[in-house]
Amino acid sequence: MTGTPQTLAVTSFGPSSDAEAVLAIHGITANGRSWDTVAALLPARRILAPDLRGRARSNALPGPYGLRRHAEDLAAVLDADGGGARAVLGHSMGAFVAVALAARRPDLVARLVLVDGGFPLALPEGASADDLDIAALLGPAAQRLSMEFSDEDAYLDFWRIHPAFARDWSSAVETYARHDLDGSAPHLRSSTVAAAMLQDGGELYGPDWYLDALRGLRMPVTVLRAPRGLLDADPLYAPGALDRFRALVPQLRIVEVLDVNHYTILFAERGAVRVAAEADARP
Repeated sequence: MTGTPQTLAVTSFGPSSDAEAVLAIHGITANGRSWDTVAALLPARRILAPDLRGRARSNALPGPYGLRRHAEDLAAVLDADGGGARAVLGHSMGAFVAVALAARRPDLVARLVLVDGGFPLALPEGASADDLDIAALLGPAAQRLSMEFSDEDAYLDFWRIHPAFARDWSSAVETYARHDLDGSAPHLRSSTVAAAMLQDGGELYGPDWYLDALRGLRMPVTVLRAPRGLLDADPLYAPGALDRFRALVPQLRIVEVLDVNHYTILFAERGAVRVAAEADARP
């Protein structure tokens, strides 16, 4: 783990070398340890997995937040890593950040692998982005930000009963959850800054600048879709919903991943193996 008060904390997986590293970007209330299962399947690949501004070991970095601010932070990480175009992975909100990075600094992005994210979410009928309750949409993942936990086991128990992990608890989920904790017992809390979640979440519904960013992508783009969503029920993207984005991204390739939800596409091996294959693919 590396990081200073002025830079993102970054978990580095794989060999210690100057080999080109994959960049892996986590979701809206997550952290860099979201990528443990994928990284374990790619032991020969160096993977950089930052904690985004306002999360985990980067939660002391101040706002403002937003997709473009995260893109600036990540460009600095890659420049410090020697620059050059490489594969960029993003899960959920991290996929939107990956697109923002590719639009801002295409010299750093050889190809995009977007994991159940990266394309504007559908607004409820009659609603506008300004009307949305981001915390309500995220469910338990957001609710935990206002909770305290007496010890690490209590926090792990919170995640064990989350619908997404009810049949898929693993050491990778446990590592991810422990990395999220901040404070001291008996006053442990999630490290995610609520203001960061709200500001970032408001940009997931396709503002004009983001549509322009999608339209300007020239590198290969693959999106992996989960058939079930954050609560192991309705998916983030309905079947066929991603097809319409080919009008913006003609080179878009869509991969359907079976028997996973929005989380287990990354944490369960049956999902992670598909993500790892795309991360390791050659153009």
